[in-house]
Amino acid sequence: MPSIATAAQPTIEKDFYRIGEVSRLTNLKPFVLRYWETEFPMLEPVKSPSGHRLYRQEDVAMVLRIKRLLYDEGFTIAGARRHLREQNGGGESEGATGGASGSAVDGAAQLLSRKMLLDLRDTLRAFLTLLERK
Repeated sequence: MPSIATAAQPTIEKDFYRIGEVSRLTNLKPFVLRYWETEFPMLEPVKSPSGHRLYRQEDVAMVLRIKRLLYDEGFTIAGARRHLREQNGGGESEGATGGASGSAVDGAAQLLSRKMLLDLRDTLRAFLTLLERK
């Protein structure tokens, strides 16, 4: 995973990460990771026989995706969950209309639309601020 490689090159080869390691890699508190496990069903670290959470590389990548959606793109938890479910499930409620390249294009279009809406929201807030001053 490229995003993990930039965060911590020496640990890229590991099969499993403990919650403290994931916390350091993603710059998130462990309680946030535990909370996200309850909110995002696609985030399921395995448990060791002693009960410790063990995150696979796919889990760490999912944590980074969730973090980007929530912190960078402004999704709510419910919105991020829905977005991830649609991307991972191939849009089950909409029906599968394209192959792998079609879903990549759809994902890029959704991301572009999301960014455009966020920009529009910021612009409208700026206009509202200007109007309130007069």
